[in-house]
Amino acid sequence: MLYWFLKWIAIGPWLKLVFRPHVEGAENVPASGPAILASNHLSYADWLFMPLTLQRRVTFVAKAEYFTTPGLKGWFQRKFFSGAGQVPIDRSGASAAEGALSSARQILGEGDLFGIYPEGTRSHDGKLYRGKTGVARLALETGVPVVPVAVLGTDVVAPPGKKFGTFTRPGVRFGKPLDFSRYEGMENDRYILRAITDEIMYEIMQLSGQEYVDLYATRAKELSQKSSTEAKRAEREAATAASREQKQAS
Repeated sequence: MLYWFLKWIAIGPWLKLVFRPHVEGAENVPASGPAILASNHLSYADWLFMPLTLQRRVTFVAKAEYFTTPGLKGWFQRKFFSGAGQVPIDRSGASAAEGALSSARQILGEGDLFGIYPEGTRSHDGKLYRGKTGVARLALETGVPVVPVAVLGTDVVAPPGKKFGTFTRPGVRFGKPLDFSRYEGMENDRYILRAITDEIMYEIMQLSGQEYVDLYATRAKELSQKSSTEAKRAEREAATAASREQKQAS
């Protein structure tokens, strides 16, 4: 009930009024029954704008900590995230990844839409990075179609690492559903899982127009931060050397 209140009354109408998000291919999302919506991930605002363009509810998994924080703040946090279409990761498994898949299977088993970001984290520079194979395993285990999705412009509205962005009109593009039933029973074949994931990421790239980098987003971010740190260190050393030379010359 809270989900629909937020979507149609409290938050959704204001987002539509202010940002006027545009949508393409919404007819590719099944009108009923389970499906996986596999999207690129540019900003923390993605999970607001993508579901806003559909009539159906879209559910994502979120960190369990969002639902276990004590006190009044924790109560409001739980109400907001659950109302906004997010469920906690099932921590009964051995890892967070297994917990996310467990929660996803339950959502799909109930005939609902499940949203997932195969990159696993937000892109730090707007590029599209290598997908993790959890989306492929989920598709094979449940037998549901995968709809590739591209969100556009959300990294301008809410840039990673910044509190505020600039105004733009974000968009969402939904591609044709992908059927992987030809791989039924092969969910434990890592080569098949990689092939399926790469196919999904290719379709997302075609929809988004992003540059693709065959590297996991987390690793790319680490390398970027390391490069930035080394560049700053080199600048400091160059400035120190220049200052020393000036003193010697005088």
